[in-house]
Amino acid sequence: MSRFLTSVAAIAMAAALAGHASAMDLPGKFDGVTIDVKLVGGQQYEALYARIADWEKATGAKVNVLSKKNHFELDKEIKSDIATGNITWCVGSNHSSFAPQYPDIYTDLSALLPKEELDAFVPANIKASTLDGKLVMLPRAQFDVSALYYQKSLYADEAKKAAFKKKYGYDLTPPDTWQQVADQAIFFSSPPDFYGTQFAGKEEAINGRFYEMLVAEGGQYLDADGKPSFNSEAGVRALDWFVNLYKAKAVPAGTTNYLWDDLGQGFASGTIAVNLDWPGWASFFNDPKSSKIAGNVGVKVQPAGSSGKRTGWSGHHGFSVTEKCANKEAAASFVWFLTNEDSQKLESSAGPLPTRTAVWEANIKAAENDPYRKEVLTAFQQAAQNAFPVPQTASWIEISNAVYPELQAAILGDKTSKEALDAAAQKATQILQDAGAL
Repeated sequence: MSRFLTSVAAIAMAAALAGHASAMDLPGKFDGVTIDVKLVGGQQYEALYARIADWEKATGAKVNVLSKKNHFELDKEIKSDIATGNITWCVGSNHSSFAPQYPDIYTDLSALLPKEELDAFVPANIKASTLDGKLVMLPRAQFDVSALYYQKSLYADEAKKAAFKKKYGYDLTPPDTWQQVADQAIFFSSPPDFYGTQFAGKEEAINGRFYEMLVAEGGQYLDADGKPSFNSEAGVRALDWFVNLYKAKAVPAGTTNYLWDDLGQGFASGTIAVNLDWPGWASFFNDPKSSKIAGNVGVKVQPAGSSGKRTGWSGHHGFSVTEKCANKEAAASFVWFLTNEDSQKLESSAGPLPTRTAVWEANIKAAENDPYRKEVLTAFQQAAQNAFPVPQTASWIEISNAVYPELQAAILGDKTSKEALDAAAQKATQILQDAGAL
């Protein structure tokens, strides 16, 4: 994690190379310009979007929000736009997991923004945002890797501690392995009022969770030749973890229909004991205006699988500018504004991990007198040390869409884990063959 915290030189304010704006020119003046945008939606993003009015006031331009949807729905809409030749908008939310699907529609932001601004980002995030030599998106303060949130009071209850020790033979403490999570989830559950844990159960969300559990169990999603290999013994162990918790009624019955907002609202409702989730929820969970468990939230590094490796599926959000945008300079200014230092300080103050080096340093300093914030930063710094991206294939989302119904079938008891994974691997292989990757 130290690479995220290394200091960078102060941003130069002199003119950049010819053809680039200077740092002083940002955000610029674009009177009468309107840019159409498609944004990822969700409660945790609204504070940032409130800054759009500030950019409009500073530049004289206007922003027309065409869509505001979760990333899965937005992805479908963008693919539809590509298929119909309807990329008439300028700015789109993007993500490192989704970006490889759109190699041609987004422009190179390094040609539109000053180098000194780009150098202020964490190099690893800029690298992950660069495809075929093009900087296709500018990272926002949404570097995502999950840590474990839990209700602290459950682990201070003497009666529960005694009962758990008697049943499982070890002390009841916040879990450090996924087997301990399973034990505790079953122990804490009292359906339909209270559940030990939960998970997002559809689309890329369940495929991503399965993927990271697979890695933690010692398996791999694609082998060295790029062929699906998740229908292995490790894959069965990984999927069985989800299957067994569902069968034990240690997760809500509707979990196979859950996505991220459902999980966040669920944990904040006080009806979930432990919850693997993203950093963007940290402030929400500890705010009495939004959470029934405010003041009772603990956070720790994500648990380890049987291999000893911790889960760590990761990625980051960003914003991209389309090649067909009529005013790329205005669009690039808007993207810069939503990812600049002030924007990242705003977003990361609520929990998300920043992608600008200076903001990391500012957050650490600001947390010195805030025990909860310090706990959050410590947990997610540790979590980031275990981070790994999705398999580097442009077919990842298409594969996810084919695989997740099979994972659901196993969770719901319609197939065994091995049957479901064999069917999923066959579908994934066909997708890669059709794409010319195998």
